[in-house]
Amino acid sequence: MVLMPSPEGLTPEQERVLLHTARDSIAYGLDHGQPLPVRVTDHDPALQAIRGTFVTLQIAGRLRGCIGTLEARLPLAEDVAQHAYAAAFQDPRFPALSREELARVDIHISVLSPHTPLPFADEADLVAKLRPGVDGLVIAKGSRRATFLPSVWESLPDPAQFLVHLKLKAGIDSLDTGADRKAWRYTALSVPSGHD
Repeated sequence: MVLMPSPEGLTPEQERVLLHTARDSIAYGLDHGQPLPVRVTDHDPALQAIRGTFVTLQIAGRLRGCIGTLEARLPLAEDVAQHAYAAAFQDPRFPALSREELARVDIHISVLSPHTPLPFADEADLVAKLRPGVDGLVIAKGSRRATFLPSVWESLPDPAQFLVHLKLKAGIDSLDTGADRKAWRYTALSVPSGHD
């Protein structure tokens, strides 16, 4: 298996395979109560690369589930199958997806780059270093931690508000002080969504 340094370079066919894998994994989960088994060697090398992914489900533009990981642990095709199943059936914010909903769900896949440390002096400095529309951001302080994918810029285009909402998600009051405060940035390749 290969470890790819960046998420660029998936072909339209590879993206289509990932979307089908995600939808097939949800359908398999409805029948079997577990993710679709993926034979990684059946896929081309780009889909065998060890990558972190998030799978987001939407119905009529509204969130219906989102699960993923920042850490690259599994081959890309297998990671997508696992997270599609988890987004449909294990997101604690939502009931399990129904068969009727599967016909209407839009699937969005984010393939993540490795995350890199983002040193900052205070919150104003962190905000100034953000690249709107490009950066995913992870913040941490003590045991509290949260991330926003780059796609969140669509609804929170102002960098200061982006950070305010991410702090709320993490339950962090301030990143201005504290030796244990950290931030990392990453990018994501967004696989075009759809009913494929």
